Amino acid sequence: VRAYDIIGHHKIELTQENVNDVNISLNPDNVEFVHHRCHNYIHDKLGYSVREIYVVYGPPLAGKTTWVRDNMSEGDLVIDMDNIWQCVSGCDRYIKPNRLKSIAFRIRDSLLDSVRYRFGKWNNAYIIGGYPLSSERERLCKELGAREIFIEATKEECLQRLDACEDRNKSEWAGYIEEWFRRYTPLA
Repeated sequence: VRAYDIIGHHKIELTQENVNDVNISLNPDNVEFVHHRCHNYIHDKLGYSVREIYVVYGPPLAGKTTWVRDNMSEGDLVIDMDNIWQCVSGCDRYIKPNRLKSIAFRIRDSLLDSVRYRFGKWNNAYIIGGYPLSSERERLCKELGAREIFIEATKEECLQRLDACEDRNKSEWAGYIEEWFRRYTPLA
């Protein structure tokens, strides 16, 4: 074995918070020697891991964004139109100036292309949307090699959550909820 093929690997990964803790950074019981390829695999460098892509869908206020936040990890790619709108407009969340619509959707499409062609070093990808039509979900999953994650909620649950919200136009969002349930087609 050549000396440069061996790397000291910290069993408890070094972070900004613990790098100055000698019980972690300099503790010989926390260091093992591994081959550099194995070290890259352990730390998911150079694309060793299998990327998962999820289309997370359901009615407005079902909890899609909350589910993604609870399941994602650092380095995952999240494509969420509400985030994109907020980013490009500088407005409060759910304020969507119509004159920026083409820009917001072009950014989304560019991000979807990055997923489609596996561009970049992201780990997993989460595409958040309503996607009430099964044909639209099937097409997107086929194009991206994605799995569907349905966040189930009844119309009544969504309307109750809307009632508790302070940051949305209630009549407008009640319309969105009604429209989603009117258009929804489950998988056949």
